[in-house]
Order: sequence, then C-alpha cells, then structure tokens
Amino acid sequence: MRILLIHGPNLNLLGKREPGIYGLKSLEEINAQVEHLATENAVELTVFQSNSEGALIDAIQDAGEWADGIVINPGAYTHYSYAIRDALAAVGLPAIEVHLSNIFAREEFRHHSVISAVVEGTVTGLGWRGYLCAVEGLIDMLKNQK
Repeated sequence: MRILLIHGPNLNLLGKREPGIYGLKSLEEINAQVEHLATENAVELTVFQSNSEGALIDAIQDAGEWADGIVINPGAYTHYSYAIRDALAAVGLPAIEVHLSNIFAREEFRHHSVISAVVEGTVTGLGWRGYLCAVEGLIDMLKNQK
C-alpha cells in the first residue's frame, strides 16, 4: 500500500508559525509521527511539501501513476484552488483532507473548502493528530477496497 502525504503552503513553518493556532511541532516532527504509523502498518509513505500550487498539482497527478491514496493539507489553497480540486478529482484516488486548526471556528473566509467535495473525508481541528487519524482512516478504506 502506497500513500502520498501532501503539505501545502506555509506548513514548512510549523513549530514557528502561530503556535497558538498550529501547535509547537515542526513539520519534521509531524512527518516522523506519520512515518512511524505507516511503518507499523506496512505502508510506503511518500511525503511532499510545497508552497507552490503548480508543484502540488504535479505531485497529485504523479501520484495517479503509483499511489493508492492521498492525504492532503492544502493550506490556504483549500479555500480557492479549483486547480488542486480538479487534480484530485482527475486522478480518482481516495483522498482525505486535513487541517490542523478548526477552520470553521476561524475567520469567515476559511469556512469553505473547495477540496472537500472531491475527497472521502476531512479531519479538522485535531492539530498534528489529525494526520494520524487521516492516514489510519485511509489505510482502513484501502484495505476494505481490496
């Protein structure tokens, strides 16, 4: 089983960026937690982070050739990137959207996700633990498909 974990813009600043909202763990620490979970479940995990919308789209399209599923935190692209939404829809892989903070308890512009309509589920507001929930959920979904 192969999963692509995608981190969008500004997530490379985790641990430093608004820790009251996004927590104190760095992206490297979060990735280590998710990689441990993947290893325990015999899952090959590929991690990708970019601040560039085009690079995220390229990673999604590439995953269509090798991955079984995607976990994605699109960051601010959540609210307006129809291109990322369309890439996820085009590859047709099961995907789960993750948000560290509760986007519905924040500014009004964050309340809507253009991504949610093309993913199996969304995990929001659980901090770094949301990634673990998303990967566990995706693993279970993929096992049940086979």
